[in-house]
Amino acid sequence: MPILRLPSTLVDQIAAGEVVERPASVAKELIENSLDAGARAIEVEVERGGLGLIRIRDDGHGISKDELVLALSRHATSKITSLDDLAAVLTLGFRGEALPSIASVSRFQLTSRTAATAHGWQLVADGGAVDAPVPAPHPVGTTIEVRDLFHQVPARRKFMRTESTEFQHLYGMVERLALARPEVALTLTHNGRRLLALPVATTQEAQARRIATVLDAAFVTHALHVEHESIGLRLEGWLGLPTAARGQPDRQYLFVNGRLVRDRFLASAVRVGYRDVLFHGRHPAYVLKLTLDPTRVDVNAHPQKLEVRFRDPGTIHDFVRRTVDAALAATQPRDTAGPGAVHLPATEPRVVEAPLQGSLAVYPAHSTSGRIGGHYDWTASANAFGDSVAEAAVPEVLPPLGFALGQVLGLYILAQAQDSLVLVDQHAAHERVIYEQLKLAHATRGMARQALLVPLAVEVSLPAMEVAEEHAAALADLGLVVTPGGPRTLLLREVPAVFGTRDLGGLLRDALAELAERGTSERLEGAGHQLLATVACHAAVRAHRTLTLAEMNALLREMEKTNRSDQCNHGRPTWVRLSVEELDRLFLRGR
Repeated sequence: MPILRLPSTLVDQIAAGEVVERPASVAKELIENSLDAGARAIEVEVERGGLGLIRIRDDGHGISKDELVLALSRHATSKITSLDDLAAVLTLGFRGEALPSIASVSRFQLTSRTAATAHGWQLVADGGAVDAPVPAPHPVGTTIEVRDLFHQVPARRKFMRTESTEFQHLYGMVERLALARPEVALTLTHNGRRLLALPVATTQEAQARRIATVLDAAFVTHALHVEHESIGLRLEGWLGLPTAARGQPDRQYLFVNGRLVRDRFLASAVRVGYRDVLFHGRHPAYVLKLTLDPTRVDVNAHPQKLEVRFRDPGTIHDFVRRTVDAALAATQPRDTAGPGAVHLPATEPRVVEAPLQGSLAVYPAHSTSGRIGGHYDWTASANAFGDSVAEAAVPEVLPPLGFALGQVLGLYILAQAQDSLVLVDQHAAHERVIYEQLKLAHATRGMARQALLVPLAVEVSLPAMEVAEEHAAALADLGLVVTPGGPRTLLLREVPAVFGTRDLGGLLRDALAELAERGTSERLEGAGHQLLATVACHAAVRAHRTLTLAEMNALLREMEKTNRSDQCNHGRPTWVRLSVEELDRLFLRGR
């Protein structure tokens, strides 16, 4: 066939295939246009799942009469004018394809008014044919109606799901935009029924209420609020506690400069931050917003702008991972069971570990002799964790985990806190304490290396050879010393001492792949931590081991100052609290 210029109608249909996937994508494009227009309140009205009607009304800047027809022209936009603008996009939309694409597959009506005019103007289009603007009453802002989506394209219409399914997709999209822009009021109505009415939320408490409305109250109750800014990056949002992890990754929301993204690179950084506290097969829940200079991120990497590319991915990955890790390090026993806010210092994030001790300190244990002078008499006896003896009075305010009352079934420590009973899994708790001490020792003394008697030859790809040469120093810091042994062969001469006889070749290839993609390697650190966790598991006090009260209290005090001590190395909870109210309900007191 000869090369021909495609008709404009066919061009619009092809573009619509990229932009207009389903009613949810139509609503997304229109709401993002409203946000870019400076709207402070947006109303979304939907009928028949969006297939019958999508009406978006906003109070933004509006569109003047002279620009209405131009707004429905392909690649016409007010958001960028040069290559410099494209390299630093701050708006959600910028290609100028949404309105003409939507108008080409629907019955389209646009009514808008600017503050400089006394009345609005209305423009109607059907299947791409655009009428001239006519006067119409309208407040400052814009209203767009999209009716009978795909009515002229029956082949596309057949690919739509049921009205209920299409509306679920649209509802989820509105939820995500509501989480991304809490400073904008948002309402959603379906078939005449108001489903969402979200006021402006500018404070942390108001944003928490919005999240509780959009997701559920349980998420906010079991989440930490984190804020951290450093090296030109800012991460803010909510991290679900490890104990609230889910069976599927359906509560993971990542926003970059206010734009929802599905970025496996950022998701990987968050997942690594949760690495030491998640139970096997569980997924963390979070709502996180990353803000950075727009020149450091390319948002023009996906037709629907769902994926982004970073100019310095290693730095950003490390910043997100360390911020999440440092925030979760605060998951340790507190005076109340509820989470709090974590405000990290405006410096490079660093995980603060528990001090290394050869044995658990001995704390006062409760005597059975009763009260003496208005206080309990506390004495400590020699025990396996230490041999010192101490005496102390009961403090006015008990520590978060209180003091031990005894041991239950040789498995759990029963303690009394200020207004509650506490049950502690002795093995899981001691395992976490030892693990954190081992990690600190490992990080303080560096990666101990062991020279191989016979260097191990590892076959790699040519790009991997270049990565090994470029990152030789980084590999050595991680404990791997390699030298070239041929065009596609690396000689592994030294390895981390903790790895023993593991699959060193596979470990090296994985490390090179991560270095090529991110500039850093979490694979080696993760493998080392797994081995330390195994050591901690075997070194921890075993089930059915009888402990003295002094030993129990020593373990409780260590838990209170150990990072991540709410979970063991495998992600299981280490302790639970039963409040007085919960105990009263169990025994029907006050009924």
